[in-house]
Amino acid sequence: MPSVDTLLSARWIIPVEPEACILEDHALAIGEGRILDILPKAQAEATFATANRTALPNHALIPGLINTHTHAAMNLLRGLADDLPLMEWLNQHIWPAEARWISAGFVNDGTQSAMAEMLRGGITCFNDMYFFPEVAAAAARACGMRACVGLIVVDFPSAWAKDAEEYLSKGLALHDTLRLDPLIRVAFAPHAPYTVNPTSLERIRVLADELNIPVHMHVHETAAEVEYASHQQGRRPLAALDEIGLLSPTLLAVHMTQLTDEEITRIADAGVHVVHCPESNLKLASGFCPVAKLDAAGVNVALGTDGAASNNDLNLFGEMRTAALLGKAVAGDASALPAHRVLRMATLNGARALGLDQETGSLAIGKWADITAVDLGTVEAEPVYNPISQLVYATGRHQVTDVWVAGRQLLKERRLTTLDIDAIVRRARAWRQQISA
Repeated sequence: MPSVDTLLSARWIIPVEPEACILEDHALAIGEGRILDILPKAQAEATFATANRTALPNHALIPGLINTHTHAAMNLLRGLADDLPLMEWLNQHIWPAEARWISAGFVNDGTQSAMAEMLRGGITCFNDMYFFPEVAAAAARACGMRACVGLIVVDFPSAWAKDAEEYLSKGLALHDTLRLDPLIRVAFAPHAPYTVNPTSLERIRVLADELNIPVHMHVHETAAEVEYASHQQGRRPLAALDEIGLLSPTLLAVHMTQLTDEEITRIADAGVHVVHCPESNLKLASGFCPVAKLDAAGVNVALGTDGAASNNDLNLFGEMRTAALLGKAVAGDASALPAHRVLRMATLNGARALGLDQETGSLAIGKWADITAVDLGTVEAEPVYNPISQLVYATGRHQVTDVWVAGRQLLKERRLTTLDIDAIVRRARAWRQQISA
């Protein structure tokens, strides 16, 4: 019998591709971090030898969730300034706090807090945008989590860099350092059209094309942002980005709550990816992303939580449910955004946006074994008629029991295996005492 590292079986395996597929009483054979086979449980046990058999008779196995927009270190600012509109929240509270407190230590501690929260919620990969990206990358690598760290650019100085030139120089050096890392990728992360000048954005577009890496940016987040740009520049931000060639499959446009039908057609034609952050948009009253229209137009829509300072959690199960319900209400159509489509947004669509869809985002032979196990045998989930609907509409992150990244178990029966949760909580409390003093 051929030997494998792990044989993992469950009541249901939901591979995400093909869409809406549900495999009952199947198993995953895992070797060297990758999925070697997917087959009925009895056949798997008769085919493969292994010293590591895990049976989860009440669980659904899904691809590890992908959080396609985070500011991970902002976990340390969770709840700092709630119930405020975006620009007041940023200008009067968040940016002043960051100017005073941001450091390598802050980013390390905040990122560890975010990763602990995300892993306990079934997230195996996150796409980050924050200062000191080399620190976030090191924290993710040490934890064993998959990440795409943002090479941030803003026009104002920070503790990490003094101007756009230094942001780009440091970012390019980090790209060179990480280019062969199996877990960590990079993306350019200009904050927004209103915080990065057009000359820097055009240079980023050229570099992104040369290096073949994504560009991750807030775009059309609020009506006020669009109105300001229209008044100051005579055109909407998307038109300005189009003019310099940034509308392409390279771009991950985050939020996108203010879109005309013509803009939806243009971004669909250009291959732009949209990252939908429904709960952050609702909390900041930023607007409603027209997800059903984008989906119908063929736009790849992924899901993100945003940072814990504006959400206030990193819970993709919550985002899936909110995205499905809000999408139906905005579209005026109860059949819009069915559960299987929303699960795809939280997994394979995120991988596709990051250029990782050949490696992760679905449970398929040859892909990395990035897997989340969800207990559907609880009173909150039973009875189960359709496990995909149950995952989106009735499941909470507390039902995630086990998580693997590249075959390595990072959460085992709700216990983190590579992070010290008690130490993380102590450090978070110490930061709260400093910041609120």
